[in-house]
Amino acid sequence: MEPERKLKLIWDFKGPDANITARHHAAHLRDFIHINKLSMEIVKVEELSPAHSIASMVVADSEMPSVRDALKPHRGQVYEN
Repeated sequence: MEPERKLKLIWDFKGPDANITARHHAAHLRDFIHINKLSMEIVKVEELSPAHSIASMVVADSEMPSVRDALKPHRGQVYEN
């Protein structure tokens, strides 16, 4: 049996406070993971430019629909380790 596919859900933040906002959002994502007992605890913040940062979390394919509906990510992609 193959391992379940992992998906990276992404939220984009733009503007002069993008990185601060992305870090704040990541803290809420960590809380959501613990409250909902999700199978993975991968949360990251990446600064793509001084005015564009992203917050992301990785979820199992089976968890994606409920997380997507609850948190409304801007986009997603298959997670590659």
